[in-house]
Amino acid sequence: MGVVLEEEVLVEVGNQFLKDILFIDIETVPQAESYKYLDKQWQKLWDKKAARLATDDETPEELYPRAGIYAEFGKVICISVGFISENQGERRFRLKTFYGEDEREILKQFCQLLTNSYYSKTHFLCAHNGKEFDFPYLCRRILVNAIDMPDILDLAGKKPWDVKHLDTMQLWKFGDFKSYTSLELLAALFNLDTPKDDIDGSDVYSVYYQDKNLERIRNYCEKDVVTLASIFLRMNGLPLIKKEEVIKV
Repeated sequence: MGVVLEEEVLVEVGNQFLKDILFIDIETVPQAESYKYLDKQWQKLWDKKAARLATDDETPEELYPRAGIYAEFGKVICISVGFISENQGERRFRLKTFYGEDEREILKQFCQLLTNSYYSKTHFLCAHNGKEFDFPYLCRRILVNAIDMPDILDLAGKKPWDVKHLDTMQLWKFGDFKSYTSLELLAALFNLDTPKDDIDGSDVYSVYYQDKNLERIRNYCEKDVVTLASIFLRMNGLPLIKKEEVIKV
């Protein structure tokens, strides 16, 4: 049994607690396929944003494929989640994905899952770089789509120890605030199969808008979630997720 200490959050990690952690990864793209499809108002807004991002005289049009990482200019196209269950000594990692063209429907289904199944003080959400990206991005897009915010995502009025968010990148930092460590790098460090054996995050824009291949994005997102869970387990001295333990639901 291991213990994870993250800021004010203390989680005792053992088989009886792992079932309360939902592992999450999301994929996002810009709202439009290209800059030219934005209306004048949104072109002007992106121009202002791009001016702060540009290097080497890059134009707003050239920078627009990066718009998907900003919740104000992007949208969620895929959310993969997984949780660990054990029955009579047999462990399973149950994987579910919400994906498609309709962001509002994806978020509604995801929020319904959280509201119905991840609402108590014992539940946690876990993502890699989740505190900087996944969790705030989801919250912002939930607000934009006028969906009720699940309590486990809502930070309003909560003390740090009441926030049930775990972040494997923060756990790996051990208090070091200077560095970013990717999921792919941690997978290599822990001798895990890379989740980037087909595409990585920089390819999602073209795979979505040019190749029109949502299934490929779904598979990539699901591999990230399995890797995320294995890294979390490895950090706590627990057995990694085996391929035969993964069940898609």
